[in-house]
Amino acid sequence: MEPRFIVDLNIGRLGKWLRVIGYDALFVPDVGDEELIRIALKEKRIILTKDSVLMQRRIITSGQVQAFLVTHDGYRDQLKEVVEGLSLSVNAGFSRCIECNTALEETTREVVQERVPLYVYQTQEEFMVCRKCNRIYWRGTHWRNMRQELTRVRGEMP
Repeated sequence: MEPRFIVDLNIGRLGKWLRVIGYDALFVPDVGDEELIRIALKEKRIILTKDSVLMQRRIITSGQVQAFLVTHDGYRDQLKEVVEGLSLSVNAGFSRCIECNTALEETTREVVQERVPLYVYQTQEEFMVCRKCNRIYWRGTHWRNMRQELTRVRGEMP
């Protein structure tokens, strides 16, 4: 089973990049430590945090809730740290909505025809849709830029 994460407030951008590589990374803004722990325990998620005080909580030190202390600044270094520290694979998964974390579903061009720019409709064959927030994804320039960023991150790892 793939690990599932809950990302602390101070490293939300890391959560988005974990989603890009296909991991379930929940980000709940404005949630306190107690609620973060409660969600992690209930949903069997690993807490990712920069908060060293949170890491000292008994529920974490006892192993009841898994947590990983992120020490780096900047999402690229944080992503490398988490991938290496937790032995995650870095695939260009693009299988989760970057905004809301929901698994994406394939859809047809016809379904999205009225919701994407004409040029996109004319030049793209494959589309994915998030059923929760209704965002539509395709392999355009944004997708290529994210792939290039992941290639750079992979190249910087041992």
